[in-house]
Amino acid sequence: MSLEDSRHPFLNGLSKHRGAPPTVVVIFGASGDLTARKLVPAIFNLGVDNLLPGDFHLIGYGRKPMENAAFQSTMDAAIEEHSRRALNKEIWGRVRQNMHYHAGAYDATEAFVALAQKIDAIEQQLGREVQRLFYISTPPSVFEPIIENLGASGLAQCHLHTKYASKVIIEKPFGRDLESARQLNTTINSVFEESQVYRIDHYLGKETVQDLLVQRFANSIFEPMWNREYVDNVQITVAEKLGVGSRGGYYDTSGALRDMIQNHTMQLVALTAMEPPVSLDPECIRDEKVKVLKAIQPLELKPEGGDVVRARYSHGLVNGSPEPAYAEEAGIPADSSTETYAALRLSINNWRWQGVPFYIRSGKRMARRASEIAIQFKRPPGILFSEGEKFDVAANTMVIRIQPDEGVTLVMNSKIPGLETRTQPVKMHFRYATTYGSNTPEAYERLILDAMVGDSTLFIRGDETEASWKLVTPILEFWQKMGAHGLAEYAAGSWGPLESERLLWEKGHQWRRSG
Repeated sequence: MSLEDSRHPFLNGLSKHRGAPPTVVVIFGASGDLTARKLVPAIFNLGVDNLLPGDFHLIGYGRKPMENAAFQSTMDAAIEEHSRRALNKEIWGRVRQNMHYHAGAYDATEAFVALAQKIDAIEQQLGREVQRLFYISTPPSVFEPIIENLGASGLAQCHLHTKYASKVIIEKPFGRDLESARQLNTTINSVFEESQVYRIDHYLGKETVQDLLVQRFANSIFEPMWNREYVDNVQITVAEKLGVGSRGGYYDTSGALRDMIQNHTMQLVALTAMEPPVSLDPECIRDEKVKVLKAIQPLELKPEGGDVVRARYSHGLVNGSPEPAYAEEAGIPADSSTETYAALRLSINNWRWQGVPFYIRSGKRMARRASEIAIQFKRPPGILFSEGEKFDVAANTMVIRIQPDEGVTLVMNSKIPGLETRTQPVKMHFRYATTYGSNTPEAYERLILDAMVGDSTLFIRGDETEASWKLVTPILEFWQKMGAHGLAEYAAGSWGPLESERLLWEKGHQWRRSG
């Protein structure tokens, strides 16, 4: 160990964490892709940043048998391949020596009893109580058996109502529609109290999403204008350049509405439109998110027209290379009517947003990868700078870029230097990478840490996910009834179907060309 390493608090059994007690993290689905790409690298980076508790244990739970050494070696390779930092063997060694693998079926209560005994042995070894944090990173088909067995084995009730109370993190999707979401919540609430439950959406862990509340409520120049008096429309885009790839079989059972709109995109709507919370208390923030989701009016659904457009990509060029149509991708049934693009026009029936349309869209194989929130303000009265070609005046727009090239851009109008008065729109940029450097924490680092310390701000409450599904489920039912009728197409590498432009044309708007 080097002199520098010897001063590292985590290596010396100390940490600079935000109050996390001694913790055992159990990852269900330990051999899965998410564990290797995101979860274990996130835990390693928390160790590098001195944010793990001094007594920290990691147990991987999977169905196939595996020796501890094999599991440890697999996670070593995962860090080397996927971590934003190079593997530090000294720091990782502190986690690695307390890392175990536990094999068992997800529906076998005896395997969970054995897991409980293993954690009890860790407590006895430490001579103190530990917090149990269960991370369910499995297909949704086994969510309920895992939750039920956490209850049957007593693991869910350990140290209840103390700082060592068990917690459970549940990956999306939280159901496939309103009925299944309610059923999942019923199962969860029969075993855990809501305060123990952390429904995770990694979008909420992104720095720019968290910064949205700071931009709104820590800058007096924005909040007074964040309402129907000054805002003309809001556009939220979550665009992916990639197609379905090898996930065709799974994706065809989901589609853009379930995969991106119901969760990621609706979370961005809630944070953009919510009222100021009375404090930064997690429940105060989540209360306001639920209120604004409940204020969204039911959507008008028609075979042609209405508030919703769906489409799927056809042949096109991406970076100059021809790409296949969705129907030709591996694993896609010949009779598929699954959408790869969905766009919605939302109306929020409250004092702040009455009459301001929110346009949201998400799609695959689009022109570029871009996630952004664009607040377009009303144009000034057409008295000055409104006549003649020499006055190029754009609507003022605040664009919050979530990925890539994270930051905030303000579009404003400026005079072109010269003896004649001419104008053109210009952009003021704030980029995270320029100001703070490019090696910022990844979303899962923040979210795992928050769960350990009991901060639920960036997690989704049960009534919140039901409010979102209540809006989306009628669309899914309508599309199922319609089959392929009304399913538009757009060229791969484009910004989506012409039909989605109608959503904005009808209100006198047009989509931003993101990027």
